[in-house]
Amino acid sequence: MLIDGVFSGGGIKGFALIGAYQVLEENGFSFKRTAGTSAGSLIAAFISAGYTSKEIEKIMNEVDIEAFLDSRSVFKLPIIKWLMLYWKMGLFKGDFFEFWIASKLAEKGITTFGDLPKDALRVVASDITNGKLVVLPDDLEKYGLDAKSFSIAKAVRMSCSIPYFFEPVKVRMHKHTNLIVDGGVLSNFPMWLFDQENVKKVRPVIGIKLSAEDDLRPKKEVDNAIEMFAALFETMKDAHDSRYISRKHERNIVFIPMNGVLATEFQLTDEKKKLLIDRGRKSTQAFLRRWTY
Repeated sequence: MLIDGVFSGGGIKGFALIGAYQVLEENGFSFKRTAGTSAGSLIAAFISAGYTSKEIEKIMNEVDIEAFLDSRSVFKLPIIKWLMLYWKMGLFKGDFFEFWIASKLAEKGITTFGDLPKDALRVVASDITNGKLVVLPDDLEKYGLDAKSFSIAKAVRMSCSIPYFFEPVKVRMHKHTNLIVDGGVLSNFPMWLFDQENVKKVRPVIGIKLSAEDDLRPKKEVDNAIEMFAALFETMKDAHDSRYISRKHERNIVFIPMNGVLATEFQLTDEKKKLLIDRGRKSTQAFLRRWTY
């Protein structure tokens, strides 16, 4: 059965998305269109390129995730590290991450959005220079860029650029430079791209969200400034999408509870990777037992 799929952001927690994809695939579902933010954009890109769930699990298990943390060589001195964070606005460059994505997509003969069918993939990022959400490749023309020749790997890197963690991606527009960061800043779960009110759907849309349902989420404990910053960022990420997701939409969403896992936990053990994948599998199996279209 052909479906459209939307994958939420969540950093390293995205391993659970692989488990969800496995169960959907095992039950005869395949994707016509995909969309995603942050980690979800990576999984969406791999699916659009033709990777099976088992192939994605294999390549994600083979890669050294810590290699994505490509800090600049001058970061060896702590004081320089924080000065560079001030000037570069991120602890890590993100270059290796983009190179790795490009190499994996190239193995399937995919490099740019022009290599995919029209509307097969949408990636969400945040333009913090202009204070607006960016949907790639749809909005590239506004930046004077050709959508068909734009690198999918760069689009995914944009969507995954966690603020202060990875350096923002710089995009030139006329005489100005725009800074693009993680799509989760403005929309961590872009279900609205495919599931719109008063628009007849051509096929079912299933969303995979890395969080419990709103009513079941644990309350945030905020006792100090650091915890307040974390809570503010989480609220900022989820507020837009939470307003959009009505009870009507919830029936088409796989909610995967993510307690106890950090989005930036790049030292993930093999055991924890398996735990996340299993969590995605179990949540999706439970979803399919009650889902009707």
